[in-house]
Amino acid sequence: MATEAGHQRLELPYDLSVLRNGVRIASAPVPHAASVSIGVWVGVGGRYEPARVAGISHFIEHLLFKGTKRRSARDISREIEGRGGYFNAFTGEEATCYYAVVPAEHAVRVTGVLADMYLHPRFAAEDIERERGVIIEEIMMYRDQPSHVVLEKLGQMLWSHHPLGRPLIGTPETVRRIRREDLLSFKNTRYVPANTVVVTAGAVRHEQAVAQADRLWGRIRPARRPAFRRVNRTTGQQRAEVIHRDVEQCHLAAGFRVFGRHDMRRYALKLLSVILGENMSSRLFQSIRERRGLAYSIHSSVRLLEETGALLITAGLDRKRALEGWRLIIRELARIIRQPVSRAELARARDYTVGQLKIGLESSSSRMTWIGEQLLAYNRVMDPKEVVEAYSRITPDDIMEVARYCLRSGRLSVAAITPDRDLKADHLMEEVSQIE
Repeated sequence: MATEAGHQRLELPYDLSVLRNGVRIASAPVPHAASVSIGVWVGVGGRYEPARVAGISHFIEHLLFKGTKRRSARDISREIEGRGGYFNAFTGEEATCYYAVVPAEHAVRVTGVLADMYLHPRFAAEDIERERGVIIEEIMMYRDQPSHVVLEKLGQMLWSHHPLGRPLIGTPETVRRIRREDLLSFKNTRYVPANTVVVTAGAVRHEQAVAQADRLWGRIRPARRPAFRRVNRTTGQQRAEVIHRDVEQCHLAAGFRVFGRHDMRRYALKLLSVILGENMSSRLFQSIRERRGLAYSIHSSVRLLEETGALLITAGLDRKRALEGWRLIIRELARIIRQPVSRAELARARDYTVGQLKIGLESSSSRMTWIGEQLLAYNRVMDPKEVVEAYSRITPDDIMEVARYCLRSGRLSVAAITPDRDLKADHLMEEVSQIE
């Protein structure tokens, strides 16, 4: 067992140990905390799935709550909620996390419950069939939400005929196709020590967390970390699609396919996104909502994965003036390519981003998430001070450079769901030439 010394970091002291089989155990003490946030992270998600069983990672996430060889689903909920805690899980493209927040005196027992879920799920036939129906209803619920559908469509367009372009939850057809043997095989070959991280934040003692983790996870046999299909220059991308549906707004989603999370330009890209549309001071919000009243919601964001990513813009536009709204979005993109942002605007974006980071790291659950995500994504925990310093070095020229690289028409995909039968995909693409 290898152990790093405690790290006295800016706002995030932590300790990290590695069990003999490769499971990583991290802990982050939070002064004066009376609770503990526990996360069991597995480096596997939607992009690891064969097309035939798309959605299987999310299916497994559901089933781990349905009972183990020792505990029923009711037992699991009682052992956590019955002690004043709460628990949940989420599945992404590259990671799945099972987590709980409980009073500190119950941390050892609840960690044992999460380990039991990970190690000994029942996968009972009746649970599989019941959850199959639940997940199909979840899919149907999302299909009734055009803001969700348009983002799903955009993903299909950004990474055409690639696992990243498939719905994370799967489709009714793929979910119906998944069998118990598929679930067992996928879990047994992807839930392995090399991509498992157990993180505890709050009122925690590292030595105690490591000793318990060694008892719970230490006997799992080492196995090779699973691989996924990478995005490269041959990965297809579609340009524009308009879906006509009887909705009250035009739901629009645009994305520029960009670099992955290891590219140092990610800091400039994040600040670019903040300037464009991440808060009420942003250019898109001010131009489209405040000055012209064309939207209630308009937002930009950055999504970075291992070797690829996207700068995203989403909007719910006035159904009769959607094309006008799209022209204004393009105008703002063209402006940020051609005119350097002022140092004052950049400073506001930096202060907002750093402030959000600092506020987030005040809670034990956010610290748990930060550490788990970073260990899986970067194989280390970045010091928040390192991130703050990286943002402090960004200049207006850096923003313009990353804008000129990312905001190219050849990188753009745009999808819209609208009741306007006259709005066509060609109309959206006609405006894009302005950003060249």
